[in-house]
Amino acid sequence: MSGQGSLRLLRESNFLRIVDVLRVEGAASRADIARRTGLSRTTVSTLVAALLERGLVVERQGEARVVRNGQIGRPPILLTLDPSAAAAVGIDFDHDKLRVAVSDLSREILAETAMPCDVDADATSAIDLAGRLVDELLEQSGVVRSRVLGAGVALAGPVDHDAGTVHRSAVLSGWVGVDAARALAERLDMAVHLDNDANLGALAEVTFGAATDARFAVYLTISSGVGAGLVTDGRVFRGHRGLAGEIGHLLVDPSGAICRCGNRGCLETVASAPALLSLIQATRPEVGSIPELIALARDGDMGCRRVLADAGRAIGGALASLVSLLGPDTVVIGGVLGDAGDLLLDPLREEVARYAMPSSTQDLSIVPGALGDRANLLGALALVITQSDHAVAARIAEAVAG
Repeated sequence: MSGQGSLRLLRESNFLRIVDVLRVEGAASRADIARRTGLSRTTVSTLVAALLERGLVVERQGEARVVRNGQIGRPPILLTLDPSAAAAVGIDFDHDKLRVAVSDLSREILAETAMPCDVDADATSAIDLAGRLVDELLEQSGVVRSRVLGAGVALAGPVDHDAGTVHRSAVLSGWVGVDAARALAERLDMAVHLDNDANLGALAEVTFGAATDARFAVYLTISSGVGAGLVTDGRVFRGHRGLAGEIGHLLVDPSGAICRCGNRGCLETVASAPALLSLIQATRPEVGSIPELIALARDGDMGCRRVLADAGRAIGGALASLVSLLGPDTVVIGGVLGDAGDLLLDPLREEVARYAMPSSTQDLSIVPGALGDRANLLGALALVITQSDHAVAARIAEAVAG
């Protein structure tokens, strides 16, 4: 590589380091950026000046600080990314509906919509609908496609993150063999970052929700199935071929019901939403949804309370093994059953305390999710922004060079 090419790459790398500090911190002074990046103050000032000139970074005045002897120092000048410099698309393919949103770089939602869709059965139709909704939201929000960094996509099934495909299973049967990442990228005409719903729900709760202070968080999503997302220091842990976190298929009853995965007695057969509805409908056939079951339990219905408590104990027993093995500091319970609160969490916590290694539970926090059914969508937006640093850098380098 020529000396000129090497200098260009170094300059782009330095731009990227500055962008990364501003993306993570939200706002930082030039001195803060120099400390965080290791770049000299002169280099930081030169690069920041270029970013300011192109309108990619904006200045604002920080709060005054006491420096010594009670005297107030000069308020620092803080730098932030211009939220309008780029945008991101988030798509959540749930089993029976599709959610789509557009956000700016600060993750503020510019437009959002949802529509019923039989996602599991027909990948082609679901992808086409997602494309049409994205087109509509970009027009509605006034975002031109060239400003979009890419799309973060949540799929409610096991995803081979490297290949961009869905693992063969009874879940998302209509997606098996479909190169989902490529098909979506072609339909949307943008980069696509694909992951499963539990991973993105975890990323959302760590970024915006109930686990923002966590170093190592586990997110359990309990809806039509039971899955776990693992996040360490802000990064999702996916395991080999993206199969980490399939807690719903841990054995809890060797003589239990046959699971849709083909095994017997999986956690999902006793603690998922369909399993709980099947139990309560034996005596209360009019209960047609988990929100109805939770509402009745809160009103004192003993059968509904028992169903939730039993599910909490089953989940807690499986979670105890995961806590002993991985040692998280925070566990977040989300999905449709996350709304049950302490009716589910109290028996769950008791089982974890009973069966997990005592030292692993001393500082463990088990809390309900803060983002509800929007967690996967918000996680998809967080994914595309965190995965698009090089796209941001390339766009900045192009703008500065221009």
